[in-house]
Amino acid sequence: MKIVGISPLDKDSTVCLVIDGRVVGAIAEERLSRVKMHAGFPYNALTELLRLHDLTADDIDSVAYAFEDWEEETRLIDEALAEHKHQESVKPPTDIAASMSCLPEQPKRNYAIPGLEESALYINKSVMHTTAYRWLSTNAALSSFFSSRQLNRWRDTASAAHRKWSQELDKGLCHFGLENKLKRVDHHLTHAANAYLTSGFDDALIVTLDGYGSGLGGSVSVGRNGGIERLHSLPYPTSLGEFYERVTSSLGFTPGRHEGKIVGLAAYESPEILYDTVRTYFEGTGESLRYRQPHNFALSRHLASQFAKPTVAAAYQKVLEAVACEYIEPFVRKTGISNIVLSGGVVANVKANQRIFEIDGIEQIFIHPNMGDGGCSIGAALVLADACKPVPRDRIEDVYWGQEFTNEEIETVLKETGVSYRRTDDVDLETAALLADGHIVARFAGRMEYGPRSLGNRSILYHAKDPEVNLWLNTQLNRTEFMPFAPATLHEERETCYLNIAGAEHAASFMTITFDCTETMKDQSPAAVHIDGTARPQLVSERSNPGFYRVLTEYHRLTGIPSVINTSFNMHEEPIVCSPADAVRAFQLGKLPYMAIGPFIVNAEN
Repeated sequence: MKIVGISPLDKDSTVCLVIDGRVVGAIAEERLSRVKMHAGFPYNALTELLRLHDLTADDIDSVAYAFEDWEEETRLIDEALAEHKHQESVKPPTDIAASMSCLPEQPKRNYAIPGLEESALYINKSVMHTTAYRWLSTNAALSSFFSSRQLNRWRDTASAAHRKWSQELDKGLCHFGLENKLKRVDHHLTHAANAYLTSGFDDALIVTLDGYGSGLGGSVSVGRNGGIERLHSLPYPTSLGEFYERVTSSLGFTPGRHEGKIVGLAAYESPEILYDTVRTYFEGTGESLRYRQPHNFALSRHLASQFAKPTVAAAYQKVLEAVACEYIEPFVRKTGISNIVLSGGVVANVKANQRIFEIDGIEQIFIHPNMGDGGCSIGAALVLADACKPVPRDRIEDVYWGQEFTNEEIETVLKETGVSYRRTDDVDLETAALLADGHIVARFAGRMEYGPRSLGNRSILYHAKDPEVNLWLNTQLNRTEFMPFAPATLHEERETCYLNIAGAEHAASFMTITFDCTETMKDQSPAAVHIDGTARPQLVSERSNPGFYRVLTEYHRLTGIPSVINTSFNMHEEPIVCSPADAVRAFQLGKLPYMAIGPFIVNAEN
């Protein structure tokens, strides 16, 4: 049974191939088009995936897509919004308006955030804008009217978008001769399936949280012996995804892309300053959870016009963590299940994942490595595969499911581009030696990673002993990040570096969760530790990535330190590199000193 899975086309378009219940390949269109978070049909990725596995359209049994047709999605939206409007009419948001009318003072302090000028800490809007935001936030009647109007606008825009992407999906499938093989899958079921069926757990509580999908903003299910039974559907617009998108936009960043910047900024301020104000947006817990005035963007923009970015970010981050835990905790108690698996765009928030793992009663956690909508391609394909024959439930050890290039292909590019290179007898040991000597090394090896994280095969590596290197590298790559780069750590040394990691080791293999760092980690690798004392590691084992494991093992032998910095190999706002040509280009633009690519070492200084 050969099934192609296609993620939603509106962002991060990704295609996968599942054969007899096992994922054998997955490629994001952005890696080939070189357009970050590519929207549209994945023509290049599907072509490449079929080529790599020597398949034609005739060989494919089904195509799975992670949304219902546009008419059904519109019906689900209308159904959810009707219920939301009824609840809003029962309890008008007077308490939100009152809270927004009595804001505390902005503390006066110098944040000294690396890579962020003091002048960029505040949003400067015109008097007209700030006045409008204040009235639309503090006047209950105006606030309700504005929120309702924006919700109606969202409905029309969302319905039109579903229709557009449905038409593009049909067009793309016709291009490949696959139009008669399409089967649609409920969006949140695809999130649930990709988390549970790749976790290796027999029994698990399955939680999905995102912006919107098939009428929902989230769900809770039970996975047992391969089957998935939904316990609760969190009806849209109660959406933690949209809640966080609001603050991302209001603080001047791009929603759906820059939420990680909010996580980073949040650590520089106390969340208590605005926590009570922001917390009024939500009421209830578990099945009764409700997000009030979800489309009133004036609320977050009013706060952003009055307070520094870290002040606003800190409150939103803490509310996200608190509300997510309050939604999940009753189901943990009700089911008594100690394993939890997560998927959906919200769980890209690695700090929130740490808080969820800390819920009393949870002993093990797994987060699908491509937790956003790009990962729905795998979830949809596994749902179809499991309906025919129960899929294997062995946990995934790695996600190196993309392209791989031969040594000959790599050397051809090196010759054509004229870089200085040499072949080495042991590229992994030499990479480790360069790192131990304090050099930065880009690493291009083996199959490309699936998902948003570089996991050693398309990575930039360097020692974590000096935080000043972070700023230098951000400058070279045109990045402006407020989180330190993540560490790659030897699996055997995990407890030397991180606290309370037992039960989360599998999740930590894919950089999907933060941990509090030990004093040893803070002392040895300060560049990998955030200001709040946490880090987001990739645990590397010999089984998951033999070559990268050799690099870390040798580096550990040479320095006594089991971690190195691992950041994605790309220029700012570009996708992670895919091909040798992409790698050479990023290497040259970033003015990096060394690159280990295949069996070759490229030296920019020669």
